[in-house]
Amino acid sequence: MSSPPGDHICPRGGTGLADPALYDVGDPHAVWRALRRRDPVGWHPVDDRSGFWAVTRYADVRAVLTDHAGFTSTGGVMLSMIGRPEPARDQQFAASDPPRHGLIRGPLQRQMTGRAVARHAPAIRSFVREMLRPAGGDLDFAELTSTLPLAFLKPLMGIRAADWPDLARWVSMSVAEHDRDVMLPDGPSATLDRGHRELFAYLLNLLFEHRRQPRGDLVDLLGAMPLRPGAVVANCYSVLLGGAAAIPHVPRVALAELIRLGRYEEWARHPQRIDRVVEEALRFATPAGHFMRLATRDTSVGGVPVAAGEPVVVWLGSANRDEAVFADADTLHPDRHPNRHLAFGDGRHYCLGSAMARMTLRIFFEELFATFSSFEPTGEPERVRSAWLHGIKRMPVVGRRR
Repeated sequence: MSSPPGDHICPRGGTGLADPALYDVGDPHAVWRALRRRDPVGWHPVDDRSGFWAVTRYADVRAVLTDHAGFTSTGGVMLSMIGRPEPARDQQFAASDPPRHGLIRGPLQRQMTGRAVARHAPAIRSFVREMLRPAGGDLDFAELTSTLPLAFLKPLMGIRAADWPDLARWVSMSVAEHDRDVMLPDGPSATLDRGHRELFAYLLNLLFEHRRQPRGDLVDLLGAMPLRPGAVVANCYSVLLGGAAAIPHVPRVALAELIRLGRYEEWARHPQRIDRVVEEALRFATPAGHFMRLATRDTSVGGVPVAAGEPVVVWLGSANRDEAVFADADTLHPDRHPNRHLAFGDGRHYCLGSAMARMTLRIFFEELFATFSSFEPTGEPERVRSAWLHGIKRMPVVGRRR
């Protein structure tokens, strides 16, 4: 499952952080640990013409994410955008800076507070119970949780269950274009472009459906803003991608670790700790592995000079295992407190759907613990090959129902 950090050493002190294979067959945590000690802000070449500054310590990651004046989101927020123009610049809340960012995000944020999303809790619980109802015996836990995003995407956006298999594949093509399960014969770039095109076409049709028959959800809210259809679709894409890609990997990674440690039964016996369980699962898994910014001016990060226009990539998975912030950082602790993890980012771009994600995960863990008494592995988990999405795509287990 792991390989020594030296296997990933690149010129000029790089460690292959942009290589998707590191997150599949390598050991990114060993690499991040070494970087936090020796080179917490270091230049990592992608090819002969481009590269990025990798930021791996918690304090430096927060400093970049909270300084929207010094580090812009308008040049794209993923490594895959290096050298590519951001087509949604200033049209999508994820690819804009204040004040434009607030104009787009503000109305959405009011519909995504903890109080606002609480009304969806009964429907989400019903969905999760139905999802878990037939499960037991030999199963693939990754497959079992593959539909979890529908629990909240249906009420938020009107996504139909019948559309989910195609949508899930296009989402994977958009964030894990190097993964063999979804990569097209023409290669990663063609896979990424195809995934984007299919998602945007689907979301444009969804917008037109909402205009014919409004449903009072986020798609209708975006459609009522003074935005072009392309910008509406780009923002729908942000909402869809963040939840659909990342959320299922939190319970997968957490359960895989609990099985490895033999601690599932211990966690399941204490439902009163569920809120801390969710936060610790988020910290430990950190499925959204990185975010990119571009320096707007000559500046420095952690005392290292950074030139205007250079890409700066913050590694959330590394920040959330920083020993200077989290005691025993590589261990899953159900009672960890405080737990100011960065799984949802930080600053103005803090995850729009964080309240919905937390509620969905809380309900999922409650129902999982109530339904299953134990799990045992029947094979090794298989990880996603992606520099952005860090998680598990196959996870064979035996689950014993109560």
